[in-house]
Amino acid sequence: MKKSERNETAGSRVTLLDIAAATGYSRATISLVMRDSPLVADKTRKHVEQTAAALGYIYNRGAASLRSQKSHIVGVSITDLTNPYFAELTAAAEEGLLKVGRMALLSHNSESVEKQTSFINTMREYNVDGLLLCPAINTPVASIRSLNQLRIPFVFLSRYLKGVKADFVGNDNQKGLYLATRHLLSQGHRRVAMVCSNELTSTGRERLSGYVNALQDAGLPLDSRLIYEAAPTRKNGYLAIGELLKLKNAPTAAVCFNDVSAFGVMLGLQHKGLQAGRDFAVFGHDNISEAGLWLPGLSSIGIEVNEMGMRAAEVLLERIQDPGRPAQRVVLSPKLILRESSEFIG
Repeated sequence: MKKSERNETAGSRVTLLDIAAATGYSRATISLVMRDSPLVADKTRKHVEQTAAALGYIYNRGAASLRSQKSHIVGVSITDLTNPYFAELTAAAEEGLLKVGRMALLSHNSESVEKQTSFINTMREYNVDGLLLCPAINTPVASIRSLNQLRIPFVFLSRYLKGVKADFVGNDNQKGLYLATRHLLSQGHRRVAMVCSNELTSTGRERLSGYVNALQDAGLPLDSRLIYEAAPTRKNGYLAIGELLKLKNAPTAAVCFNDVSAFGVMLGLQHKGLQAGRDFAVFGHDNISEAGLWLPGLSSIGIEVNEMGMRAAEVLLERIQDPGRPAQRVVLSPKLILRESSEFIG
């Protein structure tokens, strides 16, 4: 009977000694392989890993964590996974974490501070190596500052909180809405609305600022009636265009907080017998995969989501390795993605 068969029959756990006996290497060498040590030659590593898999070896991460004080796990708290932008960002962050040797544990906090706090506390109990946080609306600054006091490495992803010294990786939201608004103005529009403005997050405040600055630079007055405040959802985009078109001096174009709310605007136009691009210009933000599939295609602000996720993982690893270094702020530059929804004046 083979060694692997004896272990399976007895129901016993395969050990490092079993792998050592099967490969002819010492237990110390097997241990180095399992700890992903750079001291092991690639040929040796491959042989050990293949043998371990054949024997059915399962790495005891809990015991390893007790020895090294590292779990190789990162908690990722995201606000809204039903939003394709956050889904794409989460996938990119997970891929980035895998590349730096960390596994992600995910929480969809649904903009709930209570859920977010519960998740963070649970991650502390599991001794995670660090956290990637897209903070929920109304997150108390004190609750996040406590992470610094507890020396828990974390990085703000996509959003940040004022008053908290921490690493941040995100997009230049102000520039994005500035570019979109300026483009519509260059097309001849003078009444440009902003749909689903939301100042409850750093993202919302920055995007509103970009919109306002573009109007000011063009010498146009700010009309508060053209700013539709609401959560950035498809339904609210649909409702927004209905209200905006009722105005006596209605807008001829709109920049939207995100692509999802822009889809709502386009649906609202269709229900009124109007078409985006031909009768009313529409601009989204985030350039999610769906944006290019609509008819007409949605113009949007392109964000390097994959790079954002990768950089967040790298910055977190740097924080783990050097807890005392100054906070980093990585802000990626967006770009115009022009499609049919914004290229014609009705």
